[in-house]
Amino acid sequence: MIPRRQFLFASAGALALSACIRAEPQLGPDGQPLPVLYRIDPADTARIQFRVLDSVNSLRAAAGAPPLALNAELNAAAATHARDMAVQNRPWHFGSDGSSPIDRAQRAGYRGTVLGENISETYEAELETVAAWMTRPDTRDVITDPRGRDLGIAFYQEEAGKIWWTMLVGDGGTTGPANAPTG
Repeated sequence: MIPRRQFLFASAGALALSACIRAEPQLGPDGQPLPVLYRIDPADTARIQFRVLDSVNSLRAAAGAPPLALNAELNAAAATHARDMAVQNRPWHFGSDGSSPIDRAQRAGYRGTVLGENISETYEAELETVAAWMTRPDTRDVITDPRGRDLGIAFYQEEAGKIWWTMLVGDGGTTGPANAPTG
């Protein structure tokens, strides 16, 4: 019988050694590591939105553009479109009802002008998605447009893990027809 003291030391040693063992990643048929599914908890939506905002504002600062602020109406319009793209099962800028990014922003109550929309169908996290948008001139221009003042960012994640991202950048009501005098 092992004395209790030796048993405790042996257990602590085994536990310490187990922490040093690294789990080998599972490999696919091509010998490459299989991707790990990025699962988003809906309770983390605000944290994700602010992480994207911080990332975008860093990129904008490097491009000499002013920072953006999160906008509730643009977030709502982005969320509507992210879900609608999943329903349609295709990433594109038109809603199933034929709506444009401008239409969706106006329906959500946004009073400024939408300057651009970025979309993505991916299994990647938010910062990987922003990085992918920065590799293309058209989507990078939306992120770094110096006229931008507002940001809307939302996602919809399917049960199988696919994520549909939508980002809207608006001018904050500083230009465009949305601010033209009426009457």
